[in-house]
Amino acid sequence: MNIHEYQGKEVLRKYGVAVPEGKVAFTADEAVKAAEALSSSVYVVKAQIHAGGRGKAGGVKIAKSKEEVKAYAEELLGKTLVTHQTGPDGQQIKRLLIEEGCDIKKEYYVGLVLDRATSRIVLMASEEGGTEIEEVAEKTPEKIVKEVIDPAVGLQSYQARKIAFTINIPKELVGQAVKFMMGLYKAFTEKDCSIAEINPLVVTGDGKVMALDAKLNFDSNALYRQKDILEYRDLDEEDPKEIEASKYDLSYISLDGNIGCMVNGAGLAMSTMDIIKHYGGEPANFLDVGGGATAEKVTEAFKIILSDQNVKGIFVNIFGGIMKCDVIAEGVVEATKQVGLTLPLVVRLEGTNVDLGKKILDDSGLNITSAESMADGAQKIVSLVK
Repeated sequence: MNIHEYQGKEVLRKYGVAVPEGKVAFTADEAVKAAEALSSSVYVVKAQIHAGGRGKAGGVKIAKSKEEVKAYAEELLGKTLVTHQTGPDGQQIKRLLIEEGCDIKKEYYVGLVLDRATSRIVLMASEEGGTEIEEVAEKTPEKIVKEVIDPAVGLQSYQARKIAFTINIPKELVGQAVKFMMGLYKAFTEKDCSIAEINPLVVTGDGKVMALDAKLNFDSNALYRQKDILEYRDLDEEDPKEIEASKYDLSYISLDGNIGCMVNGAGLAMSTMDIIKHYGGEPANFLDVGGGATAEKVTEAFKIILSDQNVKGIFVNIFGGIMKCDVIAEGVVEATKQVGLTLPLVVRLEGTNVDLGKKILDDSGLNITSAESMADGAQKIVSLVK
C-alpha cells in the first residue's frame, strides 16, 4: 500500500526523523491558512499523488508570498499531473502539501529496501540525491553504497556512521545523519514497510539533516496489524477495479491489453500473460483467484474483468490442486449466466476433477471454447479476439 508524502512525513516525525514543517490542504483557502501557520517567508506547494517525478512534471512550486501560495494552489488543484510513474493518463491532484522552504546546501539519497536475494533489509545511500536512483545506478553505480542489515541485531550505529562518511555528509553533521538513519530503520521495521525512500535527504544552511521528500510503501499482508497506517489509504489514488478485487481477496492488477485473464496462482498468471504475448495478444490484467476460490469469487472475478471496457475476450487458465476443476467450472458457468457474457471465452482446466469440470462446461450449453493446454488456449483466445 502506498501513502502520500505528507503522511509519510507524519509517520517519520514520530520516530525522530527530521522533516520540514508542513500542512495538507484540499482547497486554495486551506493552502493559504497552512502557509500562515508556518514561520517561513518561502513556501513550497507540492502536489500529493502516489507517484514520483512530480517536480519535473510541474507539481512542485516555490512561493515567495501567500498570494503566490493561493495562485499555485488554484493552478494545481484539479489538474491532471502526468509523470513517468503515472502513465499517460496521469493522476488528478486533489490535495497539496504546503511546506516551509529550506536553505538547501547539499542533496543526498537514503533508502531502505528488502533484498529478496538475501532476505535482509538493505540501507542504500548516495551523494547524488535529488535524481532518480535508477539513473544513478545506470550511469554512476559506484556512487551507490549499501549496508546489509543483520535482522538479529538491526541497523547498528557504526553502519549508519560508515554510510554517512562514505556519502560525504559534513563531519559536524554525521551524528545527526546517524540519528536520522536509525529512526528511519525503526520506522521501516515497526511499520512493516516494503520501501522507505528519502530523496532528497538534505543538509541545510543552518546545519540540519532532514527529509525533504519521503516515500513509504507498506506490505499489504501486514496491514491487519497496522491499523493506523491503513487509515492513510487514499482510494482516489487506486484503480477502482483493484479496490473491488481486494474486497474478495483477489489479486488483480489492471494492464493495457484486451484479453482478460483469470488464473489461480501468481506464477501461472505470469506465465499465462507471457504466452498470450508470445502468440501476439495483449493481456488486459493480472488476476490470481488464489488456491481456495469459490464459485462466488469466480463470478466476482468475471465482473471485475468485464468492467474493463478494453476487454474483448477472456482466457481462464486453471491448474486444479487444492482448487478443484469442477468448482471452477461451476463458477465459470454461473458467472457467464449472471453477467450475460457475449465475448469469446476460452477455458483450459487441468488437475483435480478435470474430467468432471470439462463435463460441466460441455453440458452448460454456453459458448465456451475448451483448450487442451496453455499454448492451445492462448492461440485460441488471440485468434478469437482478432
